Amino acid sequence: MPATSGPPTDQAPPAPPPATPPKRGRPAQLSRDLIVAAALESNLDTLTVRELAARLGVRHGALYRWVPSHQAIADLVSEVIVERVLPADAPRPRQWRQWLRRLAWSMHDEFLAVPGYASRIARPHQHSPAPFARMREQVTAAFAAAGASAEMAEQSWYIFVTSIVSWLATTENSLELGEAAPRFDLFLDALLRGLPAREPAEPRP
Repeated sequence: MPATSGPPTDQAPPAPPPATPPKRGRPAQLSRDLIVAAALESNLDTLTVRELAARLGVRHGALYRWVPSHQAIADLVSEVIVERVLPADAPRPRQWRQWLRRLAWSMHDEFLAVPGYASRIARPHQHSPAPFARMREQVTAAFAAAGASAEMAEQSWYIFVTSIVSWLATTENSLELGEAAPRFDLFLDALLRGLPAREPAEPRP
């Protein structure tokens, strides 16, 4: 009978190689846009850092380095929204009013796309002015391009931003002011025709 080339039948088979331990997944890579996207899926008025960390799948301590408080979350959201609404070009003397109109319509679209955002920034609360600093700089430059003095350009900025934010907050809260729906185009046209601000022609009565 011919000899077999295989191992003897009474020899134990070789042991399998040791199992490779499963690799742990890499922690989520945080970024400003990722944090803001997650925050915008929640209620900004009640969102906490711990809740946001859970939504992002990261530890509270890791997120704390980015946003240490509830207010820091809101400021980061404002920073991104302001970047979205600002026109890419700078205001110029002949087109300053068109530039402001484009900015206002972007504010209308972006602010109202985040439920409660216009209402939040319209009401008095402690917040960082940094997110709106760039908008303030460019809007005052637009009024300066229209021929306004530095003081009147600054006053025009106050009128412009508070009027638009208040209008959007009122629209968001659906106040019953009449049968017709308020029209942003009419509001904006009246606002821009009255700007830039100038000294009153008559003194206060």
